[in-house]
Parts: sequence; C-alpha cells; structure tokens
Amino acid sequence: MNDVVALGEVMLRFDPGEGRIRTARTFQVWEGGGEYNVVRGLRRCFGLRTAVVTALADNQVGRLVEDLILQGGVDTSLIRWVPDDGIGRTARNGLNFVERGYGIRGALGVSDRANTAVSQLRKGDVDWDAVFSAGCSTGPRWFHTGGVFAGLSDTTVDVADEAMAAARRHGVRVSYDPNYRPSLWAGRGGADAAREVDLRLARHADVVVGALGLAGPYPGAVRVAADEVRDALVEVAGLLPQAEVLATTLRDVPSAGVNDWSSAAWSPRTGFVRGPELPGLHVLDRIGSGDGFAAGLIYALLTLGGDEDGPAGRAVPMADLDTAGLSRALAYGTAHGALTMTTPGDVSMASLAEVEALMAGGSAAVRR
Repeated sequence: MNDVVALGEVMLRFDPGEGRIRTARTFQVWEGGGEYNVVRGLRRCFGLRTAVVTALADNQVGRLVEDLILQGGVDTSLIRWVPDDGIGRTARNGLNFVERGYGIRGALGVSDRANTAVSQLRKGDVDWDAVFSAGCSTGPRWFHTGGVFAGLSDTTVDVADEAMAAARRHGVRVSYDPNYRPSLWAGRGGADAAREVDLRLARHADVVVGALGLAGPYPGAVRVAADEVRDALVEVAGLLPQAEVLATTLRDVPSAGVNDWSSAAWSPRTGFVRGPELPGLHVLDRIGSGDGFAAGLIYALLTLGGDEDGPAGRAVPMADLDTAGLSRALAYGTAHGALTMTTPGDVSMASLAEVEALMAGGSAAVRR
C-alpha cells in the first residue's frame, strides 16, 4: 500500500529550454503539478510508496500524462478517467508552458487548464474512506494537497475539504500548501477569495508548507523581510491553532540564475527554528523547488523516530518533535529543494544520497 497520497492536477509541461515560449519551434515535455510533484519526489528520491488522486480525459494526451507518472514511480490506480468527446468540449487535460528565465528575465508560466477533467471533480466523486482505510495498518500515513488544486474551480474546494476531513478521521497526517496562483483566481474573487479558501482548508492540516503565504490580509499583500519571519509565522499560528508545524521556504532573487535559498519553521513545541542557508545558489530551473522542499520536509517528519520505512502506527508521532527533529526536517527540505533547482522540469531528479551529502556540506566536485 501507499505511504503518502496527494490530491491535485497533473499537467503536461512544455519546456522551450533556453528559449522563449513565443518563438519556440520545439519543446521538451515533462509532467508536473504542485501537489503531484511532492509525491513524485517522495517516491523517486526518498523511496516512499506514493499515489496521486487526479482526473484525466481518456485520450492520447491523458495516456501520455499517465505514462510520465508511471515513469516517476507514482501509483496511478487512483486516477479517475473521464470519457473523451474528441475535441475536449466537456473535459480536457491541462497544459503548462514554462520558461526557466535567465539573468534579469524571470521564470514565466503560461497555463492552459480551464475546464480540465480534474477541475470538474465534485464532492462524492472519490470514496475517501476507501482511499484512507485500506486495511487499518497498511493504509496511507500522510495526505497532501494545496491551494493550486483548490483554486481550479468552485467544486474542487469542496473536494479538498472532504478529502482532508476523511484523512483526519482515519488518523492520517495532513499537509496543505497555500501555493497561491493569481491566474486561477482572476475573475473569481481574486486574492481575498483565495485567502478564504486557504484558511478553510488549512484548518484541517497538521503541517502547513508555504505558511508565509498566509501572512498579511491576503496573498502577496506583504513582503516578509528575513528579520520578520519569526513574527509572521507566529501570526499565522494564531490563525491555525491546531497546526503542529508551519514551514516555509525563504528565497531572495538577485537574478533568475542565482538565488539565496533557505527555510524556517515554527511549531508549538519548539517555537521558531531556522533552516540551513544556501546563499548564491546557482539555478537551472526553479519551478517545483517549493514542492521539493515539501517532499524533504514530509519525509523527515514521517521518519521521525524511525527508519526509512517510517515509524510504526497510523500517525506520525509529532509529540516527539523537538528542535533537533524540526531542524532535521528543514535540512532535508532545503537540500532537496535546492537540488530540484539544478535540473530541468518540475520534478526532482535528486537521489537520497545526494540530498544527505549536501546536508553534510558536500560540494560540486566531480565524483568518479
């Protein structure tokens, strides 16, 4: 059975390499999606068994997405296949065109995802009790979703709410990433509507990744300086008193190709904890790095007090989380997110050995 299940959209990513979308003649194709990237990283880098709950139109494009998911080792048995009408009139598969950026030109994403099959999911379409029960001792131990999926349509919010509530009923730990995308909320209430949804869903979560996205009156309202991160996380904790961990990446962007990269977290047992700092990190492709951070963080929290197979029992023993444990989780997340930025595509191509070598102060010297 699976250790971690995610709920989200999986799109085809079209990558023009070093070029521009508007002048490209060829694209390299990857799969990607905020919530999916997390379980893909947990499978390929950290060796956990993972699955994604999504929906795809049953045509050749959908089957290409499935093939890419299978190459990533993620279980596809929970995909909901929607009949294809020939031209995508009633349901289609999402596309995402992404420029990596260079120097003073930042990364750019242009998504084509309206009326996708997954955006039409409704409450009751998925038997969440079946997903999470799976034989009591062998069912999933962690569930992850986020604001990208919730923002797809008016119905996906209810699906995420239903899934998170079911996970908690079954003793499964829940994580949520606000991951605000302005394009998803244009004409639908904007940032204020997104904030309302985030607070509704984050109240189900044990762990909130990207928690700084909940600081201020609405997403993007404030830019939090390095010396303000502690107070901002404490502010978010006041909104989410049930949360056991609030975590965030910290990034400064001197240029598209060089980022200062770090992280921080807060929990009621440890207070504020700062993660490792990687200044002057050279970036090939920053898309998916936050999801890489989430994967490393979740891996470390799942294996808290245990080994790579995770601790026994249905839920993670968060009661054992201390400053050292939270620091370890931030280190795994920061290192994995950094390595995700060194390869093209949304998804991680890092190994656990590379992550742990970077955590231990490893360099980029040639290995023979």
